[in-house]
Amino acid sequence: MIKFLLNQTEHSVSDIDPNITLLDYLREHLHKKGSKEGCASGDCGACTVVLGESDGQTMRYKSINSCITLLASLHGKQLITVEDLKNDEQLHPVQQAMVDCHGSQCGFCTPGFVMSMFAYRKNTQTPTREGINEALGGNLCRCTGYRPIVEAAVQMFEPDAKDQFTETESVTSKKLNQIKLSDSEVALSALGRTFYSPATVTELSSLLISHPHARLIAGGTDLSLEFTQFLRNIDVLIYTGRAEGLDTVIETESQIDIGSAATYSKAKSLLVQYFPDLEELIERLGSRQIRNQGTIGGNVGNASPIGDMPPVLIALGAQLVLRKGDTTRTIDVADYFLKYKVTSQQSSEFIERILIPKPKAQENFRVYKISKRMEDDISATCGAFNIEIENGLVKRVAIAYGGMAEIPKRAKHCEKALLNKDWSEHNIQVAMAELAKDFSPISDFRSSAEYRLLVSQNFLQRLFLELNSSHDTLRVSQYA
Repeated sequence: MIKFLLNQTEHSVSDIDPNITLLDYLREHLHKKGSKEGCASGDCGACTVVLGESDGQTMRYKSINSCITLLASLHGKQLITVEDLKNDEQLHPVQQAMVDCHGSQCGFCTPGFVMSMFAYRKNTQTPTREGINEALGGNLCRCTGYRPIVEAAVQMFEPDAKDQFTETESVTSKKLNQIKLSDSEVALSALGRTFYSPATVTELSSLLISHPHARLIAGGTDLSLEFTQFLRNIDVLIYTGRAEGLDTVIETESQIDIGSAATYSKAKSLLVQYFPDLEELIERLGSRQIRNQGTIGGNVGNASPIGDMPPVLIALGAQLVLRKGDTTRTIDVADYFLKYKVTSQQSSEFIERILIPKPKAQENFRVYKISKRMEDDISATCGAFNIEIENGLVKRVAIAYGGMAEIPKRAKHCEKALLNKDWSEHNIQVAMAELAKDFSPISDFRSSAEYRLLVSQNFLQRLFLELNSSHDTLRVSQYA
């Protein structure tokens, strides 16, 4: 059984397919038809709902795509849908602003926009045009009516920021804490399939020993497509999102320690503090709804050759803490990938933490991504560069690419052409040529092999120009 708050009402679910998505449950079982299915892949935002979570005393709200969220992952959370916003007969300020600004046209996408706006309003004290655009970046309007929607997002801040959710926040937090305290075994089973939601890492480890063929799920931003796009069933799922401590982001004197269930949204601020170039990459890899659920651990564990974070982690010299039962081992991220979708992870072993060394003062990190769409798209190629230059000489260099081979990996020939050499246009040209020895990319619907290689070589030229600019030198020193 799982329990969550449906707005303010405790709601229990049992004896239902563990593979069911939240959107299907809302529409087919609760007959809440406000949330729509537009893409079933987390791209369009028509299905957006908001989850509330208690941090002990107060509530935190985040927008998510209900089409790729499994119902069973809601245990101990508050679910808010567009039907819940109206307070008795009074529209919520977000809804009223949409009415006043004529922000709804055909209406199909409107509930999703309203919920993204609601989450932004709850989490923002001082709105900005940039912040509004980013918050709505995961919602598509097929009538191309963005101007009145943005106007509504500005106007919704004019009334008092308090609403019925503010007034009941302490009560809501208390209810959620009571659900957590009453936890016994949290699971959902039916049709010969089971979803486990362990509360501790030890419990998670034991479940994986007992079910070595189980699939791990965190945000589900990739795995859920097996249900929605490929119509497959998975017999045993183990959810990592409730395991205490697995979603933490910890800063130590020498490194950034990220739990494998920590979302991009949670890890972003600390990562960007030390690696400013990651801000654009993280914002481009998916909408806010995706970043609120997707995890860095999942991006690595998925072992996709076009995942955005693996080349970054490889270039930064990051390590993985792998756990099996009570035993852990630490390996370099570069050694995790063996061949296409095959890793060095053993049976019943899982990624527990990701360890990223803090940058040295002389270190320069850059990451470049090419995709068919500027945002919310998979890489055709992604290059990460970590280079240390002292007195015009390259003292240390790590270069890694994704999308250029069956696994993300370092460009050893390219690195060799730069290491202990002058930081010069000539040596950059040599390194660009050497890159062809490191990779033999393929052609697919995202890019031709020739384009992949050429643009990946041009990343090096871009790196050289950026690091040699006076503006960029100032930027580097600010974050050293």
